[in-house]
Amino acid sequence: MAHALVSPNAAAYTSGRDISQTLESARGQVEERFLEGGTVLLSVMDVLNRLLNSLESVTTALDNKEASDTGADLRATVASLTALPITEEGRQRALVSLAHTGRELRKHVADMQETMRYLRTFAVTVKITGAGIAEFAGFAQEILERIYSGTDEVNRFATHLDSLDKEVKLAASFGASVSKGYADTVPAVAGALRDDAAKIAEHRRDLGVIAREVGAIARAVQSKVASTLSALQIGDITRQRIEHVQATFSLLEDFFAGEDGAKLDAGARQRLQNVIHHLTAAQMSDMCANFQRDSENVVKTIASFDHDMREILKLRDQMSGESGEAGGNFMRSLESSVSAAHEIVKQVDTASRQADQVSQSTIGTAAKLSEAIGNIRAVKTDIHYMALNTNLRCSRLGEEGRSINVVTAELRIFAGKLDDSADAIVNGLPALEAAAGRLAPAADAGAGNLGESLTSAVGNIRSAANLIENELKVLAENGREVATKISLLIGKLDFQHDLGEVLAGCADLLEGVAGTDIADISDLTETIAPLDRKIFKHYTMVQERNIHRGIIPASEDNTPAPAEAAKAENDEDLFADALF
Repeated sequence: MAHALVSPNAAAYTSGRDISQTLESARGQVEERFLEGGTVLLSVMDVLNRLLNSLESVTTALDNKEASDTGADLRATVASLTALPITEEGRQRALVSLAHTGRELRKHVADMQETMRYLRTFAVTVKITGAGIAEFAGFAQEILERIYSGTDEVNRFATHLDSLDKEVKLAASFGASVSKGYADTVPAVAGALRDDAAKIAEHRRDLGVIAREVGAIARAVQSKVASTLSALQIGDITRQRIEHVQATFSLLEDFFAGEDGAKLDAGARQRLQNVIHHLTAAQMSDMCANFQRDSENVVKTIASFDHDMREILKLRDQMSGESGEAGGNFMRSLESSVSAAHEIVKQVDTASRQADQVSQSTIGTAAKLSEAIGNIRAVKTDIHYMALNTNLRCSRLGEEGRSINVVTAELRIFAGKLDDSADAIVNGLPALEAAAGRLAPAADAGAGNLGESLTSAVGNIRSAANLIENELKVLAENGREVATKISLLIGKLDFQHDLGEVLAGCADLLEGVAGTDIADISDLTETIAPLDRKIFKHYTMVQERNIHRGIIPASEDNTPAPAEAAKAENDEDLFADALF
């Protein structure tokens, strides 16, 4: 009899152990798959954080105030470049004025040269006429030497003016060529620089807009990943519920092996086992339904990542210039325009140096002319007094000195003409210096400053462009890594495939073992009360408790006292109920 009772029980236990082994396999797969999925999600979250950090760096670079200031500097430089034709026209007018003043002075110098020729002629005549008079021989030679000295001064004067005239003509000729070149090139180059600056500013604004769009999508994905991480608790819940089912079978086996179980006959054991099978089948069925629903939501959320990542990659390509005009092209265009501008600046610099040289030379010439005029006046004074003395001597000589007297009188007259020419030259020197002053470039508008401004502005723009380009490369790498991680994630977190089938198979197995009808164990309530309490104690979710009580009603012994209920509902229990 005892052997007859043991054999069916052993078979029942074997069935429970077999089911537990199947459940253990499912539990292991759930734990492995969800642990792997959680690891991938955390890595995605990490790379998303890096993507957002690189986006912030790009945005910071785009919003850099120095870049805006550089744009303003470039526009100011373009304005200076645009003003060059007007500046050159002013310089040309100054050169024309200088040339005109020089020609006017040259006329007076020519008059002085002509006067000096007459004076030499008269001096030679004095020498010849007074050759027979001893006291006039040395005196005539002295007058002639003074006239030669004055002639040298006047000729040096003329040489200074001739040299100045050549410099003015050279500067005017080059300036005319530069001025014509300005008319042909400056408006186009200035316009190109303005367009390039505007395009770069517009490009940066566009990049800023795209960066904000990428950021919005990335933050949305970040939120989805966070919610998915939270939703992955379905894996932990499923694992726990499988363990609870396993524990139920283990507790049943222990119950059958214990004193309370030994009191039950074979029929009672079969009925209790049937109820436990129904209980575990109900728990597994509910667990599968929840797993199906929640994991399907997880899969849908993850599937939406694919569209988000395609949008991020598309925007990333736009920012990197792979699907449109890139900032690098703008920089090449700008540098081409700046190269043309630098050619103009070189011409400006050459013209400015020439004009400055002419200005300095003119001022120096004016100083030399002033000194020469003084020397010429001194020669004129010497000749005048020497001639006057000669007249006085000739008067004392009477008829013998009359011929010499006539010539020396002419000397005095022509020496006086030197004063008229010298006065005209002295009066013209301020006009010469004024015209020279108008040639000198303003200290703050030099070509060197303009060239430095261009170089500085472009250097700053290039630095900003390089910074943005480097940040975009980091962004592209992070975007690519996010896409790779997301693709991996979609494969890893497809819980419906295989895993859902395994759990559904376990539920079907339990339902098959349980059968369609549930046995009546109302007569065993007191006997199985310890087993009922142990099984119920394992539950951590309200749902499990409700299912349990739907199949095995609580006995009076299992109804907790009010004090016990208050004790049980501590903070952790309330949190668990709220969560699950």
